[in-house]
Amino acid sequence: MLCPGLALADEVFYSARSGNAAAPTLVVYSSLDEPLAQPMIRGFQEANPDVAVKYEDMLTGEIYDRIVRETDAGKRTADFAFSSAMDLQVKLSNDGYAQVSNLPMSARWPKWANWRNTAYALTFEPAVFVYHKPSFATEPPPSSRAEFVDYLKRKGDAIHGRIGTYDIERSGVGFLFMARDQEQFGDIWSVIGAMGAAGVKLYSTSSAILERVSDGRFVLGYNILGSYAADWAKRHPDVGIVLPKDYTVVMSRIGLVPQAAGEPELGRRYLSFFMSKEGQTIMARELQIPAVSPEVAGENTANTMQELLGAQLRPVPVSPGLMVYLDQVKRARLIAHWNEVLRTQ
Repeated sequence: MLCPGLALADEVFYSARSGNAAAPTLVVYSSLDEPLAQPMIRGFQEANPDVAVKYEDMLTGEIYDRIVRETDAGKRTADFAFSSAMDLQVKLSNDGYAQVSNLPMSARWPKWANWRNTAYALTFEPAVFVYHKPSFATEPPPSSRAEFVDYLKRKGDAIHGRIGTYDIERSGVGFLFMARDQEQFGDIWSVIGAMGAAGVKLYSTSSAILERVSDGRFVLGYNILGSYAADWAKRHPDVGIVLPKDYTVVMSRIGLVPQAAGEPELGRRYLSFFMSKEGQTIMARELQIPAVSPEVAGENTANTMQELLGAQLRPVPVSPGLMVYLDQVKRARLIAHWNEVLRTQ
């Protein structure tokens, strides 16, 4: 891996394994931290030794803005874009900033995870409850939203200020989970109200909540991204995870090939590797992010979760419906109601 003279700290260049200095370069814009992405890049380059990779790690909004700005200016943009902002990725596709990628796995990919062979869901990540195991030595943790509310009311002052969740104004995935809650659960505002009464603390990152659950400052975390929770739980034995039995929202990171890609065939080759059995296995085993492919079974896969939990799982479909909450009026209305319910409690 070579990094000399980089203009940006979040840009890393992987030279071709063949040693060919003139090898074509795949340009990736991604919201996945570069250290986490290394096993996938390594696997791709082992299968494609004459391809170099330039990996640019950035925030989800930056990925969207940069692809739009570069495309509109008539410039080249990324060959592959990978982002957890499902709404923004679908908007790129819907607005003509992504191109069709007909790939070997396209026909076999789950229908909810494929928008017109243009935007593909590549991961299967549930929203979970996390809990501090020692705090539940004498009773089981809540396993549904009704049980969650009951626990908060029963414990009262004993757990006040010891509940955490995402700040939906600052966390894109937190907003997505809240929007889906509103669609899936008619009484969701009673949950928000109960958290407000319990002095819920809001954070923009998963790690801030998980750190406080692991050391006992918090007893519960609500709607935490399962892939981060699972990784944290492996390293911190006091962190427990519950997939809520009433329903479990599942989000995905979406991959696509931008319309203005400089090397679109390289982008498709990388996307195809992401969707292959080998790539999805790397995702599940090495990146510790659940794989969505119907060809991959075993631990940390959609297949296994669906066999165990069935209709309890509610994947967010890759479709224009995701763009509803990009409407600034609707978004502002939901956030205002959220803040009002928390404040009045």
